[in-house]
Amino acid sequence: MRNGEDWTEETFEEVQSALGYTFRDRELLKTCFTHSTYRNNVAHGGEDNERLEFLGDAVLQLIVSDYLFRTSKKDEGKLTEKRKGYVSKEALTPVAEKLGLMKFLRHSNREEDMGGKDGKIKSSLFEAVTAGIYLDGGMGAAAEFLKRNLEYMDMESPISALQIYVQERAKMTPDYFERAENGEFSAEVRALGERGTGRGKSKQAAKEAAAKALLEKLKEREKH
Repeated sequence: MRNGEDWTEETFEEVQSALGYTFRDRELLKTCFTHSTYRNNVAHGGEDNERLEFLGDAVLQLIVSDYLFRTSKKDEGKLTEKRKGYVSKEALTPVAEKLGLMKFLRHSNREEDMGGKDGKIKSSLFEAVTAGIYLDGGMGAAAEFLKRNLEYMDMESPISALQIYVQERAKMTPDYFERAENGEFSAEVRALGERGTGRGKSKQAAKEAAAKALLEKLKEREKH
C-alpha cells in the first residue's frame, strides 16, 4: 500500500485472516506494516516497524531456541547452527511470501529500493509481525503463530524433516513448485542438487509426498 493510503475495515479483516490472529490493539497491527519510507506515517500512527523488527528477531530466537532445546539432543554448537538457519532471511522470506504480507505493507518506495530484492524486507516484515503478536497477545500467541507457519516446528511432517536435513548441510531451504492436474495436485521440491516429486488430493499432500521422496533420495545418496 503506497504512501497516503490508509487501511480500511476490509484491510484489517484481510490481514488478520492472513495471520490467523486477531489484534486487540489495531494501531499496533498497523505499525507492524508501516515501513520507514512511509512519509506520512506521523499522520497515521506516528511510528514505523523498525523497533518491532528488533524485538521480533529476539522473540523468534527465543521461541526457536526453546523448541530446539526441547526436541533435539544435539550439543550447543549444532543447536546454534540449526537456529541460524531457521531464523535466517532465507528461511523467513518464503514464509512471508506464503502469507502474502507484502500486500499490506505501507510504504513509499519500490520494493527493490527498500531491500526487497534479496528478501530482506520480507523477512524483516515477518519479524515485525511476530513482535506485534507477542506484544498484543503474549509469548503463547507468538509461539502458536510460529508453529502454524514455520513448518519445521512440526517434527512429524516430511516437509519438516526435509527442511531440517537440508539446513543441517547447507544454509538454504528446499524450493517447492506445485500445480493442479486433473483434479489432483502435483509438487516438485529441489534441494542439494536433487529433486523429488509427489502427487496428492491437496497441495499439502503433494508437497509432503515430494518431500518424502527427496529425503529418501538424499539419504540414499549419503550412503554412497
